[in-house]
Formats: sequence, structure tokens, C-alpha cells
Amino acid sequence: MSAAVAALLEILDLEPLERDLFRGRSPQSGWQRVFGGQVIGQALVAATRTVGADRPVHSLHGYFVRPGDPKVPIVYRVERIRDGGSFTTRHVEAIQHGAAIFSMEASFHRPEESLAHQVAGPTAPLPGTLADEATLKQQFLAEAPAGVRAYFEHERPIELRPVDLEHYFSRRRLDPFQQVWMRSTGPLPDDPAIHAAVLAYASDMTLLDTALFAHGRSVFDPTLQLASLDHAMWFHRPLRVDDWLLYTQDSPISGGGRGFCRGAIHTASGELVASTAQEGLIRRRSARPDPA
Repeated sequence: MSAAVAALLEILDLEPLERDLFRGRSPQSGWQRVFGGQVIGQALVAATRTVGADRPVHSLHGYFVRPGDPKVPIVYRVERIRDGGSFTTRHVEAIQHGAAIFSMEASFHRPEESLAHQVAGPTAPLPGTLADEATLKQQFLAEAPAGVRAYFEHERPIELRPVDLEHYFSRRRLDPFQQVWMRSTGPLPDDPAIHAAVLAYASDMTLLDTALFAHGRSVFDPTLQLASLDHAMWFHRPLRVDDWLLYTQDSPISGGGRGFCRGAIHTASGELVASTAQEGLIRRRSARPDPA
């Protein structure tokens, strides 16, 4: 297991404080805000700790209320909304400095037989045909902007292999669509709840950036203020994040200081395992430099 994966699993292993009350920490990596995917993943872990293992998560809907402070712990308070015959509902608040920074509803469902269908999955070059991160660093990062270099140079728990790299090295306006292969940089335990939490963590990566393709911008642009405003996720099938997953994303609209993005996550064999949707803040800093 890589050191970065071990560190991620440690961050997702919340400390129990009291019944339905947990504490999480953030990596001390120098970021000014807590990464949104971390808060989603930790909130899902908190909710899952109050649900039987026979009911995996099938959906979550969360709102980012305030920026997270990485220097202090995050307290997660779980409210048991309902325990039904098939479905279980939980509400989670992530709290820092006495105020909520994130609010989430999560629903868990006992597996059952039912009608089933799936439309054909997308096509994309297989990850083995794409440049891995070591090759990317060697061939491209020397000429890359400082923000891109900083993002790719440090060890990370999730490996990303974009199908097309033009967005990272060009200001050309592109269709607001991208495909990114992703997987953990080391094996994960067999616990399905851990794979769900790690996928929730990874699902916040690259998603809002899709809205910027149409404008020739990226998340590394210092003239933009960017932040996730909400995040929704649906888990359709059991999955493994230490196997390659294809994250197909598009952004049908942006405006009014917000960008809307959608994602579909497939296995290498084309099975749809999860779907995402997110709206994020996209604001020119010169227009209003104050925090959201």
C-alpha cells in the first residue's frame, strides 16, 4: 500500500467521540481550505458507522456551507432520520468553530432483486494506452504552469489519467466534456464501505473543472475563485476503487457565477457503478474577491 493511500485511509477512519458523534482530521499539506472530497468521504463514513453492514449507501446529497479549516479537526454529528424495512436515512453535519461547514443527507438500501437495465457505456482509450503519471511528469511538467506542476508532483492517493491533456496546457476553448481514468495508487481493504468512501472522496476531483473547458480556463487559474457548492452521488453497483474506473464528465451550462457538472463512473468493462452531479462557484476574483 502506498503511503498516500495509507494516509487517506487514516483520514477516513474517524475517531468516535460519543454515540453518533465523530471527529476527523485533515492532512497538513499547506492547502488553505479542506478539500471538498475529504469532507464528503468523512461524512459518508460517519453516516455508515450508524447503519448495519447489510445496507450499503445508494445516494448522498450534500451542501458546502462554509470553507473548511484544515488546521483544526472536523466534528461530524449524525442524526438518525429513519430506519425503515428496506431504506435507512441519515443526516450529517460537519462542524468547525461551532458552525456547520457541510450538511449531507445519505440513504442506505438493503440489496434486493428487481428490474434492471443499463444503456451502453462510453468508449475511451484504455488506461494502459495513456501516459501514466511518471511519464506525464517527465514529458510535460517541465513546461507546465506552476499550478499544474504542484498538483501532479506530490504523491496522491488517487491516480488520474486524463484521456486528453490539451485542457491542462492550453487556453483554447474546448467542449465542456472530459474523460478521466482513476484508481487508488495502492490496494484497498475488501470492505465495500471503504470503497464507497474513497470513491466519494475521488468524485470531487476534476468535476467542477469540466465547466471551465468552454472558457479556456482551468482550476489552476489564479484569476478565478472556485468552490464546490453542492454534491450529489448515486451508487448503482458494488465497486472497487483499486481497479480502473472511467469518470466521464460534462457541463451543460454555466452562468450567474455558477457552473453545473455531471459525471458517470464506469468500470473498464463498461458497467455503470456511480453517477454524480455538482454545482460550483465560478467567479472572477476582480469582480468580487470576498469569500463565498
